[in-house]
Amino acid sequence: QLQLVQSGGGLVQPGGSLRLSCAASGFTSEDYGIGWFRQAPGKERVWVSCISRDGRTTNYAASVKGRFTFSRDGAKNTVYLQMNSLRPEDTAVYYCAAEKNFWYTCTDDVSEYAYWGQGTQVTVSS
Repeated sequence: QLQLVQSGGGLVQPGGSLRLSCAASGFTSEDYGIGWFRQAPGKERVWVSCISRDGRTTNYAASVKGRFTFSRDGAKNTVYLQMNSLRPEDTAVYYCAAEKNFWYTCTDDVSEYAYWGQGTQVTVSS
């Protein structure tokens, strides 16, 4: 059974950092493009970042570029989202997701992702 299990998140003050983890089970994460999305209360789920299946392309939403970093550890079958300089507007439930429709690029289209993690809350507040 293919699963994505998330960990990390929590409460942090503005300007602080958090790292989210997303561990794949039942499949090799490097065989899939992986995306990070977030959903604030009362709002739709929006794309944050993604990495392509070949690992050569990493893209970021303009709102997080320069502050968030996506990485992958093949040995642990886990991907990470390092979030620095956090702002109150980053508060949301964060989700990782996997897709196998693209190879050399990655997509911000939520409908392309077939497998989803359970979500983890990130709250940025003083």
